[in-house]
Amino acid sequence: MTFTEIFSSTNWDEAKASIYAKNASDVERALSSKKRNLEDFKALISPAAEPYLEQMAQESHALTKKRFGKTIQLYTPMYLSNECNNICTYCGFSFDNKIRRKTLTDEEILQEVAYLKAHGFNHILLVTGEANQTVHVPYFKRVMDLIRNEFANISIEVQPLEEAEYCVLHEAGVYSVLVYQETYHQDVYKAYHPKGKKSNFEYRLDTPDRCGRAGIHKIGLGVLLGLEDWRTDSFFCALHLDYLQKAYWQTKYSISFPRMRPAEGIIEPNVIVGDRELVQLICAYRLLNEDVELSVSTRESEHFRNHIIPLGVTTMSAGSKTNPGGYVVEPESLEQFEISDERSVEQIAKLIQDAGYEAVWKDWDRSFISSPLGGGQRGRITDLTIETDDHV
Repeated sequence: MTFTEIFSSTNWDEAKASIYAKNASDVERALSSKKRNLEDFKALISPAAEPYLEQMAQESHALTKKRFGKTIQLYTPMYLSNECNNICTYCGFSFDNKIRRKTLTDEEILQEVAYLKAHGFNHILLVTGEANQTVHVPYFKRVMDLIRNEFANISIEVQPLEEAEYCVLHEAGVYSVLVYQETYHQDVYKAYHPKGKKSNFEYRLDTPDRCGRAGIHKIGLGVLLGLEDWRTDSFFCALHLDYLQKAYWQTKYSISFPRMRPAEGIIEPNVIVGDRELVQLICAYRLLNEDVELSVSTRESEHFRNHIIPLGVTTMSAGSKTNPGGYVVEPESLEQFEISDERSVEQIAKLIQDAGYEAVWKDWDRSFISSPLGGGQRGRITDLTIETDDHV
């Protein structure tokens, strides 16, 4: 059975009602389970689980330390282009925004790379808008040929591609592909994506399958928190993850947790996701799945990122710029969204070290083998002073 078939047989409203109907007994049953399933995940993201956040955080910490050690992988995005043919109501790069468009040349790319290498990065995420006439597979292939030997790990977040195109980029050295469905609420998806290829919900939904068949080493999933009910969207994302892990069991997976941030010409969040709710979601994913990598970006505030390290995350971005050429070439070009944590790479590395963790600068496969494990737990994990009204 394909994921499209699974998805088509799962009703949004029924899934939402099931989540909100969970009670304390369901949560306690999920917490005591040795092997949790998607019904347990529903309980752990439900309102009924909020009083159990401390217990969830303690177990999330223990599971993460057991599987990943006390390490946080660092990466940074490098935006190659803000050209985009889509109209997306939440994105600063939207086609209908009257901004100056920019796509980096080979020389400009090398300038950005030199800056990032000088700051220690060995894991980079290449990001573009979706402009098939400009930033296409030949362009991506040229970029990979240009920088492949500079980094241990190169990921991409670009428009959905065909399986054969992913095969080309896999051969060129792409390690992972991030593709976010944004929202799994099919009935309103078109309203957020009224124009462009991204408006094709089904094509985007099938993208991780094409990545899996192409042999991509790692696939990144996520929803844009703030578009629709975060609990229901996250359940469908977990459903997608569950399917992919069974279908492409040799592939690694990651989940990201982007909350909507201010940007030029975009809508306000439809749903506010508070800090405690985001902590609950991160812990629920870890309790469901010990192996999935969990990533928190500089969208989040300094306060939140200061305290999230022991709670289940394995990957953090640092020193990020969300505009093409943002590090050196053209720092004042328009950002895709405003970052919140503007601290330098060095400050984030020190934050991780001060928390008793090791900052890992390249992919897990090579660094984890030699990374020291262990380390004691200090104090109550959720003694974080993270307030429920701290939101974007």
